[in-house]
Amino acid sequence: MKITKDMSIASIVEQYPETIPVLQQVGMGCLGCAIAHFENIEQGALAHGIDIEGLIKVLNDTVEGAAR
Repeated sequence: MKITKDMSIASIVEQYPETIPVLQQVGMGCLGCAIAHFENIEQGALAHGIDIEGLIKVLNDTVEGAAR
C-alpha cells in the first residue's frame, strides 16, 4: 500500500514507523499530538509549508527501502 495525501498522519506513523525520522526532519515534529489523528498528511504539510508531492515521494521511497 502506498502512502497517499488523504491518509492521517497518525495512521502513517502507526503503519510505517520508519517514516517518523523523515517527518521530523521536514519539520512535522508533532506526530503524537491530537491533531495528528484527525489531520491528513496533506493538511499537515500545508500547515508547515511543506511540498506535499515531494513529501509523499520521500515517504513512499522510505517505506519501499525499508521493505527491501
